[in-house]
Amino acid sequence: MTMSTSEPSPRIDFGDFLKVDIRVGTIVEALPFPQARKPAYRLVIDFGSEIGTKRSSAQITVHYTLEELVGRQVAAVVNFPPRQIGPVMSEVLTLGFPDEAGEVVLIAPDQPVPNGSRLF
Repeated sequence: MTMSTSEPSPRIDFGDFLKVDIRVGTIVEALPFPQARKPAYRLVIDFGSEIGTKRSSAQITVHYTLEELVGRQVAAVVNFPPRQIGPVMSEVLTLGFPDEAGEVVLIAPDQPVPNGSRLF
């Protein structure tokens, strides 16, 4: 999904924002995903004891190697319904911003925080 960077989305109220559950987790496994239509990795992300580990597919191959992803904290939406992406069931949406070429740059806290911490 490509979003415009020039026009803001319609206004929402704080209750709508609270419906989106964005949590931080640590990538514990990063694997190739050769079956993906666009270059992507398969991630396993630990969101702490309350949420557990979840799987995600992420198109982040331009800026990240598999080796450097393991141990990295990322932000993800954890309350979307799971989505089948080829042979992989993606359980969370890993978040990032597009760079000038449209390639994903991951969102992460600038200091370590407990896995499962919610964005507010």
